[in-house]
Amino acid sequence: MPDDLPIAKPVNREPPAGRKFPCPSCGARLDFDPSVRGLKCPYCGFEQKIESEGDGGIAEKAYDEYMDREESARKAIPGRSSETRCPGCGAMVLLEDNVATEKCPFCATHLENEPEAVHAMIAPESVLPFAVNLRGAREAFTRWLGDLWFAPTELKKIAALGEFSGVYLPYWTYDAMTNTFYTGERGENYTVQEQYTDTDAQGNRVTRTRAVTYTNWYPASGEVRHFFDDVLICASKSLPYDLLDQNGDWPVEKLEPFRPDYLSGFRTERYGVGLKEGFQNAKRAMESTIARLVRRDIGGDAQRVHSQKTRYSAITFKPLLLPLWVAVYRYHDKTYQILVNGQTARVAGYRPWSTMKIARLVALIILAIVLIMLLINAFQK
Repeated sequence: MPDDLPIAKPVNREPPAGRKFPCPSCGARLDFDPSVRGLKCPYCGFEQKIESEGDGGIAEKAYDEYMDREESARKAIPGRSSETRCPGCGAMVLLEDNVATEKCPFCATHLENEPEAVHAMIAPESVLPFAVNLRGAREAFTRWLGDLWFAPTELKKIAALGEFSGVYLPYWTYDAMTNTFYTGERGENYTVQEQYTDTDAQGNRVTRTRAVTYTNWYPASGEVRHFFDDVLICASKSLPYDLLDQNGDWPVEKLEPFRPDYLSGFRTERYGVGLKEGFQNAKRAMESTIARLVRRDIGGDAQRVHSQKTRYSAITFKPLLLPLWVAVYRYHDKTYQILVNGQTARVAGYRPWSTMKIARLVALIILAIVLIMLLINAFQK
């Protein structure tokens, strides 16, 4: 090889100014990839691991203290400096810096509004990172689809195209010590044997005996105490709560301290339910447990609760983000949503019924009945 050939110089791959999580190899944006549990370049395949910090950095916040200084405690999420409101469903989507977005992840409406500077809020301090990638979400949806009867063909198209958006939904968790004072009545059952007149199979009037239960009621009052830990309240108003409830339990014990790395490549919604409103929702979520404890404390065979008053103390909270895959589709001018839990891959969704498939089945059943009747008549002849 000639000695006078020019020496090849390394290509300057310095990423553009302001690029978030630039790939050190090619300068492209790194996205969080659940399969490698780290940042990964979609172009050259470079991977950058994210070391888990455990839950050591997650601390409960004193509710009363934050309510007193809520304004001063507000700030923006790193890497999400702009936001826009969806004209379709009203969701406030936090936009990733230097990344354009075209449609709302909750209703698929084009986000035509001009983004504006994000308004400060109580920012999440913990996150449950995605453990299910896009492929896993598609596979979970396909399995769910296979168990549906009379599902329209449009649902299968979603599975084939993988039209899912990865979204981090805002949540609150609340801890509280409750003291509930109640008044009511305790019912004690007793049984007596009573005679009655009946008619036997021969039409004769006969006297029979039966056991009849009655209840004596006695006044009752008292106090029950209970500590509620990590009552989970969704802070988004963009998805139906009943659909979110079907999406399964969240393993909040796996929460990790917030890091912007986990959000890279995913959409994020700002808190639509404030800290105070969230605690009111948490109180409603606690009611069924408190009512069960009151009835157990009253005891007896039956209970009547006339009044109960609960005092809440030692209230703490955590702002956090939970991962969700969302698919939106339209069928006969109606919008349907499919949710895949980004940690457990559990699927929940609204589904339409294919009237054509149902009509075909009804026609086949009628045809089968007619054929059976014809065969019966033929054998009888």
